[in-house]
Amino acid sequence: MSDKKDGSYYLPTPSNWPVKACIGLLCMLSGIANWVHGEWFGPYLWGFGLLMIFYVAFGWFSLVISENRSGATLIPQVDRSFRWGMCWFIFSEVMFFGAFFGALFYVRVIVIPTLGGAGDHLISHLVLWPTFSPDWPVLQNPGPDFTGPKSVMEAWGIPALNTFILLSSGATVTVAHWSLLKGRRTIMLWAQFATILLGVSFLLLQAHEYTIAYLEKGLTLGSGIYGTTFFMLTGFHGLHVTIGTIGLCTIFYRMLKNDFNPLNHFAFEAISWYWHFVDVVWLLLFVFVYWL
Repeated sequence: MSDKKDGSYYLPTPSNWPVKACIGLLCMLSGIANWVHGEWFGPYLWGFGLLMIFYVAFGWFSLVISENRSGATLIPQVDRSFRWGMCWFIFSEVMFFGAFFGALFYVRVIVIPTLGGAGDHLISHLVLWPTFSPDWPVLQNPGPDFTGPKSVMEAWGIPALNTFILLSSGATVTVAHWSLLKGRRTIMLWAQFATILLGVSFLLLQAHEYTIAYLEKGLTLGSGIYGTTFFMLTGFHGLHVTIGTIGLCTIFYRMLKNDFNPLNHFAFEAISWYWHFVDVVWLLLFVFVYWL
């Protein structure tokens, strides 16, 4: 790490962490693709990429934390840069989930009615899939090479409980932030710890829900468009909850080390923004994937 400063703006030395992160992501994605296609090295390549990402995350964030502790980044202009960077990152995540929600809406609003012969599509319906029933979700509709799930995922079981858990976690992380600003350390630590427990509880319940989907309902990625959209949306959301929970644990460690004060705590704010974003995405998932 360099302590070089140019005027009032901190300039870190060139870093090779982004290159290492790209290598890790490339190995993970290539490993998953080869794993799906039955290549023997797929799981190993994915595992190597995952370990690489953990290594990069630990090393890179350790560097950023050490810069913050040294006071090198405690400059208003640098703080604004961090905030804008986090805002653009969350915007990119909005676009990421927007693509999957767009696919879900396209299927439900356009594809399903078209296959069912709605409007001027009767001929297409008779030619492509005459026995297709335009209902959502698509279950065991008789058709060529199609095996749908036995039943859908109910909204008012585990999903409703997980909704309550995530909304509660949004409240506890807000309490932790408020306590940090007011200098109430004990409340801050307990509220942050509660947020972590709620995040872990959400992930455990989602894992249990996936077990039910696979073993009891026959719902998989290969069980038609309902299974595909369900697992892509909920799976990527679960990944984001996992990342957010790891971030919350990191912030909790820094709280124990007294790294934050009312004037210097952007790392905590960044994680709380991310966590609130995860909450909002789950509310949309609950409404459009489970409920409607």
